[in-house]
Amino acid sequence: MCADFCRLTILSTLGSLLLSLPPEADGDEVTWPNWRGPAFNGQAAPDADPPVTWSEDAGVAWTANLQGEGSATPVVWHNKVFVLSAEETSKSSEQPSSKADDARTEPPAHYYRFLVSCMDRHTGNEIWQQTATEQVPHEGKHSTHTYAAGSPVTDGQRLYASFSSRGLYCYSLDGELIWQVDLGDMKTRFGWGEAVTPALAGNTLIVNWDQEEGSFITALSAETGAELWRRDRPGEATSWNTPLITQYDGRTIAVVNGSGKARAYDVSSGDVLWECGGQTINAIPSPVRFADSVICMSGYRGAACLAIPLNATGEVTGTSQIRWSLQSGTPYVPSPLLSQNRLYFTAGNNDLLTVVDAETGKLLVEKKRLGIGDVYASPVAAGGHVFLLGRHGTAVVVKDDGSGEVETMNRLNDTFDASPVAVGRQLLLRGRSKLYSIENRTTDPDAAR
Repeated sequence: MCADFCRLTILSTLGSLLLSLPPEADGDEVTWPNWRGPAFNGQAAPDADPPVTWSEDAGVAWTANLQGEGSATPVVWHNKVFVLSAEETSKSSEQPSSKADDARTEPPAHYYRFLVSCMDRHTGNEIWQQTATEQVPHEGKHSTHTYAAGSPVTDGQRLYASFSSRGLYCYSLDGELIWQVDLGDMKTRFGWGEAVTPALAGNTLIVNWDQEEGSFITALSAETGAELWRRDRPGEATSWNTPLITQYDGRTIAVVNGSGKARAYDVSSGDVLWECGGQTINAIPSPVRFADSVICMSGYRGAACLAIPLNATGEVTGTSQIRWSLQSGTPYVPSPLLSQNRLYFTAGNNDLLTVVDAETGKLLVEKKRLGIGDVYASPVAAGGHVFLLGRHGTAVVVKDDGSGEVETMNRLNDTFDASPVAVGRQLLLRGRSKLYSIENRTTDPDAAR
């Protein structure tokens, strides 16, 4: 009797201890270093196992209030979460605001404070916060957009935060400013706003600067911010896309989508290795790599998806070098997810899911309605599940088996444009002005044995 009682007491105590421990306390080396995750394609680390059910009343371990607002996806390095936001102040501009002739939005009349915040991943408590700059944006923004839309990136030594025309800033992971660079003021289509997310290629930072006039791509030293090379991007206008960095045949390549052409650049020199037309205007989705091909897609006022071999050369538009293509169901704002040989994406900004065999282009699921409304966030995969998040807080979890079968539907009362982040037993969701941690924690005392 005593032995049984003692055993139950010990197990109960151990279970309580497990509940009180933060997630990953026994292995805190998790990372989500850029907005598309450790594999640059939306796929979480193999050991990630976030929860598949949550609501306002259950599953949310903590919620952190953020100053200002933003749509930038957070990044994670071990126990630190880095978030960008822009906060409107009460300080009026010294100059009267005026919009460009073709702009559909008015520039703001007040200064904004552009903030870089570091949060504790286990508690949501702020570790440090820096004001990168305080400026009046020279352009307005789309009603669905924010002034903090470009996501940060980290290499575990430094954090790189882009506020587009407001500057690019490099910090230590403890919040010390190392360098800053001003690449000038962008002119975006109709004054809809900016979202420059830099891409890290070893010790080089690749920054794509597509705008209405004078588009270019540049490489900066990650250590100093010094410009290593710059190349014009002829035929490109505003596109809001992020380069894919990948290795092939001993060479580091930056593949950059574009309304004019998708292009592959040699990171060491800036030389164009190949280029391929066929995308729609406003080509936003980031490319993903499958085997020895890269898949580029876009979906504004049309649809395009092309599988291009990484060893292509020169102009490949309309040639037999293209492995396969699709002209239906592709995304406008979200980027695709690649999980194993399956490519997941939604149509336009709608909740119509398509799943494709990435090797052949064969349709596995075509335009399946998910019931989550408008979608700006990109899907992620973790623990055998695919997470798709609607703008108005409804999310579905789909089986990651190519069937498109919906497992659960969940809801939070917020606006979500940033993409989910899956690390360990945790799912981080960034709303306009809040950061949510949804966590799996052991509740079965027998698991302590």
